[in-house]
Amino acid sequence: MPGPGGYSGGMTEARRILRIAAPAMAGSLVETLYNLTDAFFLGKLGSAEISAPSVSTSLVFFLIIFATGLSGAGTTLIAQVKGRGDAERMNFYMNQTAVILAAASGVLTLSGLVLARPILRLLNTPPEVLGPALTYLRIVLGGMPFMFAYFLLQSSFSAIGDTVTPLKVHLTAVLANLVLDPLLIFGFGPIPALSVAGAAVATVLSQGLGAFLSLRILAKGRGPLRLRPALLRPDPKAAALILRIGLPSSVGQALSALGFTVLQGVVNLFGTGAIAAFGVGNRLIGLFDLPAHGLSVATTTLVGQALGARDEDRAARVVGSALRLCLVLVGLPLAASVAFGGHLVRFFVADPEAVAVGDLMFKVVAPSVLFFCLYLVLSGAFQGAGDTRVIMVLSVVRLWIVRVPLAYALAFLAGMGPMSIWIAMFVSNLATALAGLAWFRGGRWRKALGTAEL
Repeated sequence: MPGPGGYSGGMTEARRILRIAAPAMAGSLVETLYNLTDAFFLGKLGSAEISAPSVSTSLVFFLIIFATGLSGAGTTLIAQVKGRGDAERMNFYMNQTAVILAAASGVLTLSGLVLARPILRLLNTPPEVLGPALTYLRIVLGGMPFMFAYFLLQSSFSAIGDTVTPLKVHLTAVLANLVLDPLLIFGFGPIPALSVAGAAVATVLSQGLGAFLSLRILAKGRGPLRLRPALLRPDPKAAALILRIGLPSSVGQALSALGFTVLQGVVNLFGTGAIAAFGVGNRLIGLFDLPAHGLSVATTTLVGQALGARDEDRAARVVGSALRLCLVLVGLPLAASVAFGGHLVRFFVADPEAVAVGDLMFKVVAPSVLFFCLYLVLSGAFQGAGDTRVIMVLSVVRLWIVRVPLAYALAFLAGMGPMSIWIAMFVSNLATALAGLAWFRGGRWRKALGTAEL
């Protein structure tokens, strides 16, 4: 008989992981396609246009990372409470997470709108890219609250093992974006050609659709999870626990994203060809991260449920199985990307310089992505246990202690050009994976929440 957390002894750990991970992988693929849609269509206009979302993405990611950290705290709490079989408490934490995400969305949107121009200038954005990037950024930031509604659906449903429902919502939004992008970028009939602004408007409209569907599903409810006005009153104790889990992860990932933003500033110094290659290359490499992201989601859910049921051995078995699956699912595609990276970049942009730089990027960076993917699985275990401080530390070390200083040193002291970025990415991914594995083997992550009353 399944226990309170839904555990069934007749199903192998790998099957349990894949049942949750497969839709999450598909969701990550959908998100990557979402980003690649803009790159594909704007690439037809030129390097400056395709560089606009590339430059803007770093700042947007820096802002929304706070939402993912806070929503991740909701996942941890809901999963652990599910492990002990308390349906009422699960719903309580979902509603409290909604309150915090709503407040965060307003603060972060206003902050982004105020800081957009100064940050783009600080990043050494080339003059021909600054205008389109600022236009794209301001429009996308206006739609940021829509993303937070989807984060709530994704985090709460993932905690109970339902990754299919968020996938359906996300797929609907991506299909809408796929239709709207060419219409608004190039124009059609009475619809004017809006270029970069069209791509941003298409993104916001499709995200608005996703937010509407997410809130509709949450209002109707699924199992014990339902938005209820009585539970939306802020609870100081619950807020403190959510912030205790969510803020370290948010701060760590935000500082990591800021590191990517600073790194973008280094890339910008090498011209539009390097910017285009870096933007397209990162999006394509994101395709190879997909299995790891899905496995990380499944690991968070199952580790949280296992620890909630006080079964530490099962939590460790889940992580071991997820790591082995990661080696298989990520290793083979990455090997192929080393050989064909330049051809992949050429599909999105015809600039010979961008293709050459992108091909070099794949040859150096792709092997290190496997290390990063293993770290993603380990961070899923730490998230499920509520041990987000180690996620914060490793995120900061990865970008600020290793990658950014090394990239600057190789670029400005050794004069290695774009190669400095690729080498720094390789070294930082390897170092982070080794540090994460050492912490996991130590076992202290299992006791992260201690005697906290859930």
